Amino acid sequence: MSLKQTPEFTAALARASAEHGLADYYLPSVRPLFSMPSSQWPRCCGSTCEPCAQTLIAVATRTCELLGIAVESLPVDG
Repeated sequence: MSLKQTPEFTAALARASAEHGLADYYLPSVRPLFSMPSSQWPRCCGSTCEPCAQTLIAVATRTCELLGIAVESLPVDG
């Protein structure tokens, strides 16, 4: 089973999302970040997108913190 399919991951992602004020319906935008190295994560483009890539990255980083996973160890399932 992939880490992204575990209850622990789901709970950590939900908590990180709440901490950063990211609406639940944006969680599918965060999940792909865990399948790629952090060096490939999108960066803020300055065009006031909603949600901003910075927010998605903050949620992904906090999720990793909550799970005790180093961001540098991503991807977690591939």
